Amino acid sequence: MTHDNAGTPGTDHAKHIYINILRALIFIAFLYMFLVGIGLLGDSFKLLGKGVAEQLIAATSNPFAGLFIGLLATSIVQSSSVTTSMTVALVSGGALTLQNAVPIIMGANIGTTITCLLVSLGHVRRNEEFERAFAGANMHDCFNVLSVIVLMPLQLATGFLDKTAEFLSSIFYGAQSGEFPSPLAIAIKPAVHAIHGMMRDTLELTDLTTGIVSVTISALFIFMALTFMVKSMRVLAASKVEKQITRIFSANTYIIFLIGVMVTAIIQSSSITTSIMVPMIGAGLITLEQGFPIAVGANIGTTITALMAALAGNQAGLAVAFVHLLFNLCGTLIFFVPPWTRRIPVNIAKFLAKHFVRRKQLAFAYVAGLFFVLPIVLIYITEHW
Repeated sequence: MTHDNAGTPGTDHAKHIYINILRALIFIAFLYMFLVGIGLLGDSFKLLGKGVAEQLIAATSNPFAGLFIGLLATSIVQSSSVTTSMTVALVSGGALTLQNAVPIIMGANIGTTITCLLVSLGHVRRNEEFERAFAGANMHDCFNVLSVIVLMPLQLATGFLDKTAEFLSSIFYGAQSGEFPSPLAIAIKPAVHAIHGMMRDTLELTDLTTGIVSVTISALFIFMALTFMVKSMRVLAASKVEKQITRIFSANTYIIFLIGVMVTAIIQSSSITTSIMVPMIGAGLITLEQGFPIAVGANIGTTITALMAALAGNQAGLAVAFVHLLFNLCGTLIFFVPPWTRRIPVNIAKFLAKHFVRRKQLAFAYVAGLFFVLPIVLIYITEHW
C-alpha cells in the first residue's frame, strides 16, 4: 500500500506534464488556424478589391483625398504593404509625385489597423472582454489618427517628410540589400494558396466568387481559433504563468517597444503582431498600457522590411519607403517617447470602448464608418468641391 501511494505523486506529475504539452500543441494548432485566417482574409480582399484600390490611388492629386484614398484602399485590400507597393509603382512610373504619395502613406497607416479591430469584434459576446479587446485594438488606430492630425498640417506647410525622404534616398540609393523571407509567411502561405487553389482549380470558381467564399472561411477560422485561444488565455490568467507574462510585459517600456519592432520586422506584418496582442488584452493577461509599446513598435517594424527591400530597387521606391519610416518615427517621438502623451491614445481608446460596450452596434458602425463610409464620402467631397 505504501509503495502504491509513493508512486502516485510521480504518476500525477507526469500526467500533468503530458496534459500541459497536449494543451500547448492544441493552442499552437489554433494559433496557426488564426494566422491562416488572417492571411486568407488579406489575400481574399486583394482578389476582391486590388483593381479598385489601384484605380483609387491613381485617381487624385488632392492631398486630403489622398489621405482618405490611402485609408480606403488599405481597408479594401487589408494590407498597408500592398497600398505602399502600388504607391511606389505609381511614383516610379511618374504617375504620382512623392509629395502627393505622402498623404496616401499616412492613410494606409490608419487603414492597416482594421484587421485587429475586426479581431476584437470576436469578443463581442463577453462585455468585459470586449471592452478590453476593442480598446486594445483601437489604441493603435487612435495613435495613427493622432499622428496624422499633427503631422499632416506640418507636411502640407513645409513638405518636410518628402524632402527628408528624397535626401535620405539620394544618400542610400544603390546600397545592396534585399527582401528576406518571413518565417511566418513560409508557414501560412502554403495553406492560403492551397485553399485558393482548390477553389479556382478544383471547384473552378471565379476570382470574385473565390474572394467572397475565402472571406467567409477566413472569418470562420479567425472566430473559431479566437474562441479557443481566449479560453486558453483565461486559464493562463488564473495560473502561475500569468505572473511570468506580467513580469515580461512589466519590463522597461522601451524594451517592450523594441520587442514590437523586432517581432514585426521578422514576421513582416504589423496586423499579425497587433492581432495576436488583442486576445491577450481581452483575456486580461496584459493591460492596455503594457500592450501599447508593442503596437507602436509594430508600426516601426513594418516599415523596416519594406525599406530593406527598397534599397535594392529604384530611388523613387526608396523615397516612399523612407516617407513611411519617417512618418512613423515622428508619430513615435510625439505620442510615445514623452510618457504623458502615451496616455492620450490609450485614454481615447478606453473612452470609446466604454461607450461601445453598452451599445455594441455602435462598434460595428464605428469600424464600417471610419474605414469605408467616411473615406468614400470625404473622397467625393474633396474631389468634387
